[in-house]
Amino acid sequence: MDRYDPEEVPDASEWNALDEQERIDLVEEYHHAARVRLPNATLHAVIHVVVENQVALGVPAVIAAMQRLHHEGLDRHETLHAVGSVLIAHMQRLMQSLPPTGNPNEAYERELETLTAAAWLAAG
Repeated sequence: MDRYDPEEVPDASEWNALDEQERIDLVEEYHHAARVRLPNATLHAVIHVVVENQVALGVPAVIAAMQRLHHEGLDRHETLHAVGSVLIAHMQRLMQSLPPTGNPNEAYERELETLTAAAWLAAG
C-alpha cells in the first residue's frame, strides 16, 4: 500500500500488513497533499489510523456507525472524524477516572450507537 485516501476503504490485508508508523505516515501524506491545515497533523493522523484499524479488524460497533453515518449523508472522511471524536472523548474519560468495572469498550460502543450525522455536524 503506497497511498491513503480517507474516501476509500483500505484493503484490510494491505492495511494490516503495514506497521503503525507507515500507516500514520500515509495519513499525514494524504492531508499534506490535500493541503489540509491541522494544529497537530500527527495526532490527527493517529486518530485516523486507530479508526481505520478498527474498521480493518471488523469491530462491529465501528462498522455499524460508519455505515449509518454514511447513509445519513456524511462522506467517509467525515465519518472517520465523527467516530474519531467519540473515540477521543471516550479515551479522555478513561484517563480521568478510576479504572472502569467491566468492559470499558461497552461505553464506547454505546456512544457510537447514539452518534448521528446531525449531532456531529451541529457540534462542528
